[in-house]
Amino acid sequence: MTTKVLVSRRLSEADLARIQAVSSSLVVAQAENSEQAIARAADAQVVFAGHWSDDLWKAAPQLRWVQSGGAGVERFLTPGFIASPILLTNAAGVYAIPIAEHVIALLLAFARGLHRTVRSQLAHQWEYPEVRELRGATLGIIGMGGIGTEVARRAKGLGMRVIAVRRRPERPREFADDLRGADALPWLLAESDYLALCTALTPNTRHLIGEAELRIMKPTAFLVNIGRGGLIDEPALASALQSGAIAGAGLDVFAHEPLPAHSPLWDMPNVIITPHDAGDSPHSHHRLMALFCENLRRYLAGEELLNLVDKREGY
Repeated sequence: MTTKVLVSRRLSEADLARIQAVSSSLVVAQAENSEQAIARAADAQVVFAGHWSDDLWKAAPQLRWVQSGGAGVERFLTPGFIASPILLTNAAGVYAIPIAEHVIALLLAFARGLHRTVRSQLAHQWEYPEVRELRGATLGIIGMGGIGTEVARRAKGLGMRVIAVRRRPERPREFADDLRGADALPWLLAESDYLALCTALTPNTRHLIGEAELRIMKPTAFLVNIGRGGLIDEPALASALQSGAIAGAGLDVFAHEPLPAHSPLWDMPNVIITPHDAGDSPHSHHRLMALFCENLRRYLAGEELLNLVDKREGY
């Protein structure tokens, strides 16, 4: 009995061969755009998703499992798909190392004033920025999954105090000096010299950081968002940055991407913008392929899949 795998993302011939090598019972088909994916979905039992839409899974009556190529899965979670029996797995862990390094890079840039030094360089001006040390400073982390844990690991290596909140604080904690439940968010905001958003975007976390939360933060605090743009009320953030309610922000994700040219965030001297590339690494694709192939082996063997998403929880 054959199992059809639809790859709705661009992969090399070597990658496709690696998938095929998992089992001789597989039929592997690739689609390079949404229209091709829908046209080739009728007999697919597995989708390795890049291109995705509600029309895709509705065109695949035999579909049993979808592997997301990203850690965030909000684009999949329409009411119909949530209610369906189709399994969804994500790429949690694949991007944790480069994203954690990206967060630390932003913390160091703000601590050493590099966001201002680079602007001075472009203006041919010899100016001394205000600088700090990370050692002894408090890093607050919202979300202590794979990414948050890797951020905390590196922050502890730099001598920072690490505090965190997550939905299930009873789970074992690593690298956090203090870990509390999600209801302790005001405590976290008030304590943090640096704040890292490492949580998933769900209905419960949309605009998690808004005007009220920004008012709780220290005026000397920096915010870093590598989760999803929807975690922050962007107009409220822009206002807080302009007024000096917080010291600055390092933003890799935005409500609309690419960030529109008219956004005031582009021109703020206390903001560092990166183009949703925190997870990029020469090793990320290899990790993603390894995860999918292992999950494919497990699926064929009837074993539990890695990174199974609770579709109702959103992660």
